[in-house]
Amino acid sequence: MAERARVNATTIYRRWGTLQALLAEVAALRGSAAPPSSSGDLRTDLGAYAIRTLADLTRPGGIAFFRAEVSPDIDERRSGLRECLRRATAGLGTILEASRDRGETPPPLERLLDQIVAPLYFRTVFSVPDTDETYARALVADLFSGTWKSAVTSH
Repeated sequence: MAERARVNATTIYRRWGTLQALLAEVAALRGSAAPPSSSGDLRTDLGAYAIRTLADLTRPGGIAFFRAEVSPDIDERRSGLRECLRRATAGLGTILEASRDRGETPPPLERLLDQIVAPLYFRTVFSVPDTDETYARALVADLFSGTWKSAVTSH
């Protein structure tokens, strides 16, 4: 990495301290893009969010950035996990806010983290086969086929 940047490796370690810290900062910068605009439909927006999350995790370096965020150093791990959760909840928060603005009663954020975000991270980290866009869409469909299908209504 230092060679590609045409600097001495000590320069990189002096600035970031560890490879995990460098990767976590890069992940934070990469994850700062604004979420897409609302489609006007909660299910469509959550489907797009799930597919975008999966794409972020599976792109080159995506899982490496996540692993860097869960660094073996306890202080760095806490910081990295907070940043990872902040990015995930910021995107979902925007979707939920738009749904509420339309007069809907969307599922709580924690439900979305449990039923959409967590399975995508788990399956990507452990390289579970068939973790693809079809699976991501199925997570959202499962959410709407259960308890929350009746709760997402217009007032």
